[in-house]
Amino acid sequence: MDATIDRALDAVGPRLKRLRLQRETTLTLLAEQTGISASTLSRLEAGLRRPTLEQLLPLARAYGVTLDELVDAPSTGDPRLNLRPLTCQDGSTILPLTRRPGGIQAYKFVLPTGNDDKEPDLRTHEGYDWVYVLNGTLRLVLGEHDLTLTPGQAAEFDTRTPHWFGATSSGPVEFLSLVGRQGERVHVRAAPKPITTE
Repeated sequence: MDATIDRALDAVGPRLKRLRLQRETTLTLLAEQTGISASTLSRLEAGLRRPTLEQLLPLARAYGVTLDELVDAPSTGDPRLNLRPLTCQDGSTILPLTRRPGGIQAYKFVLPTGNDDKEPDLRTHEGYDWVYVLNGTLRLVLGEHDLTLTPGQAAEFDTRTPHWFGATSSGPVEFLSLVGRQGERVHVRAAPKPITTE
């Protein structure tokens, strides 16, 4: 068992470096976010130092991943509850949040810093999408509309409309996406009526 733990801890350094480069952040900025010195972060990434739990917790929080993902823990139990992120060639990460047949599927997207001059590659497909921005600025090109969404803002649309998502040059963006079949929509509950006194 000790050899397995040793191998897992030895693999953390390259994983930390890959995450930092994907997020396009510096050791200095990461040090500010985590309270871990830049020199210690550098040694962790290079494999010259093994991480402690006290270091892994703030790093997982800063990167928006679980401890299991940082140490690449083996899958346990129901695979629907142990969803692994998918890393794309463009540096984006997609984390499936549901794995059930049919119904609305939920995903968390993390897109690296974008290029504001990039020509969007609009796509269409069957379905309906609802997006909600968690962090950063999301550029959403929807047909003839070029929208910028900030944290707390949401958009919903028919995916047969040509569309494209991207981060802006201001930095990476994290957002949630709920995708359903054509005609299937997210149900929003209205706020209760205010109580009036007579």
